[in-house]
Amino acid sequence: MIILAPILIAFSMFSAIPVPQVQWNARNMRFTLCAFPLVGAVIGLACVLWVRLCAWMNLPSLLQGAGLCLFPVMLSGGIHLDGYADTWDALASHGDVETRQKILKDPHMGAFAVIRLCMFFVAYFALWAVLPSFPAVAVVCSFCLSRALSALAVAAFPLRSGAGLARSFADASDRKSVRIFSLVLSVLLCAVMARNGGFWMIPAALGVFAVYRFRIVLKFNGLSGDLAGWFVQTAELWMLAALCLGQYAEAML
Repeated sequence: MIILAPILIAFSMFSAIPVPQVQWNARNMRFTLCAFPLVGAVIGLACVLWVRLCAWMNLPSLLQGAGLCLFPVMLSGGIHLDGYADTWDALASHGDVETRQKILKDPHMGAFAVIRLCMFFVAYFALWAVLPSFPAVAVVCSFCLSRALSALAVAAFPLRSGAGLARSFADASDRKSVRIFSLVLSVLLCAVMARNGGFWMIPAALGVFAVYRFRIVLKFNGLSGDLAGWFVQTAELWMLAALCLGQYAEAML
């Protein structure tokens, strides 16, 4: 149960997949962030199965791209997209730190959040639809990598006051163990991706991570759950863009 409880909490919080409920206490949540990448693994495997099904049924690339665009949202329950939208709303205000933090807490969605969500889905769908080849191992690892880096950030970055669930998970975690585990896992995932057709996804993920640490988090005076959602979605979008552009560039050489 010591191993299973963190996994169940991770899936109950960060996915829409029904799982048995366990008590959210300090003992069970100590290593929950370490289990976060497992949610990405399930999402990635679902995408692989969808691609295999599309190939077997000879479905058009547009339908395959639509499924690959929707499955991550359906299986995650859209929890990261919520933070993605709120963060862009706050950034678009061009206000001070206090104003940006206030917008993050506002449950209403502003115009800039809608605009950014539309841009995200258009880009995400288009990139999946025109991707020349689907490196299954690299794609699964990419969904894990975005979450491993997100867990690393929660355990290592400064948290803003009133950071909500991000602080709850961070405070309940064994931060040193989570940092070490997430860093080692991220390195291993990058190595596997590099050997399986996903090399260009690595600098994209690390670039977004650097922007996250030195620009986004600083603009809000610390990390929060909404910012963590922004990172997961942004990293996955840019990794996909890098994969797509890298394949086209390699075909031209």
